[in-house]
Amino acid sequence: MLYELIAVVRPGKLFEVKEIARTTGNIVLNAGGVVRGITNWGTFPLPKPLRKHQTLHHTGHYFIMRFDSSARAQHAVRRTLGLDPRMIRYSVVKMGSTLEQIKEVGGKAEWNGAASAEKGL
Repeated sequence: MLYELIAVVRPGKLFEVKEIARTTGNIVLNAGGVVRGITNWGTFPLPKPLRKHQTLHHTGHYFIMRFDSSARAQHAVRRTLGLDPRMIRYSVVKMGSTLEQIKEVGGKAEWNGAASAEKGL
């Protein structure tokens, strides 16, 4: 099944974001899954301030990972990210389970703002 992970890491050090993405990718690969792509969106303001681990966060570093794996591997990813104190928020979304549903999905997740800027909107 194809999943999309949207993760928000506390801003600051890029190596922390890379380490979280690497750990998540290793979980998927060790379970026999495939990482289709990782997209770094950078640091943006959060929609609303979030309190996590007794710290109020106003900004976060976003990244998107698309991966094919079993449901068990997806649960392991959730468990690992939930225990990591560097994570502010994450969401794993199932994008499809059949080839017909996911055949057009690429590895890179485009940001709508970038597409709008290219079109002059």
